[in-house]
Amino acid sequence: MITAFNPCLLIPVYNHEKPLQNTVAQLANYRLPCILVDDGSDESCAAIIRELASQYAWVQTIRLEVNRGKGAAVKAGLLLANEQGISHAVQIDADGQHDLNDLESFLVTSRNHPQVVITGQPLFDSSIPKIRLYARYLNHFWVYINTLSFQIPDAMCGYRVYPVKACVQLIKSTPLENRMAFDAEILVRLYWQGLDVISIPTRVIYPQDGLSHFRLWEDNLRISLSHARLFLGMLLRLPYLLFRHFR
Repeated sequence: MITAFNPCLLIPVYNHEKPLQNTVAQLANYRLPCILVDDGSDESCAAIIRELASQYAWVQTIRLEVNRGKGAAVKAGLLLANEQGISHAVQIDADGQHDLNDLESFLVTSRNHPQVVITGQPLFDSSIPKIRLYARYLNHFWVYINTLSFQIPDAMCGYRVYPVKACVQLIKSTPLENRMAFDAEILVRLYWQGLDVISIPTRVIYPQDGLSHFRLWEDNLRISLSHARLFLGMLLRLPYLLFRHFR
């Protein structure tokens, strides 16, 4: 049972030195502990991350010496947050896509529902590449199938609040994806563990000069294989999921 709401910010970073400085500056008013996970960035970005940790007392950084993927970076950050007694981690992407004006809504909702995963439900504008948008629809379909639920309208949005202990228990007991498929997989598996999901509509943009590390063919293949494995897991949990859905 969670007895205190003690959140932190968790930002996985891989060569996002340009938008990262502005993202961290916007978060300064919250004065929340912030973990920047350097996922094997080049030295130019690594230097910016070290500078931010030196500039802001509430920012700390850990580094993965080799790029291992967004999922690996988030897992490393969650494990560190747990060691430091953090109850909830607010995952924010480093590339400037997320509307940080909605952060207070995420925090308030999580404080009021501490056993629930809070995730963003993106409101896209015309900046989103069409092929990325269509790929999300396929991902949504498989999430519905693998949870037998409509609680997760978008499993790819990286703007979310995790209950840390539940995530760490999952990380230590189950091999999870290290790259982009992680975002959907962890939501499905947390749902399987009995956690509910609340979605908050939030504006998401794709900056024209933004740097995306989503590899269209490789990451979509990884996501498809991940959903195939999850489908087998869903079949094993079918009676429980049906009971949960219709109770």
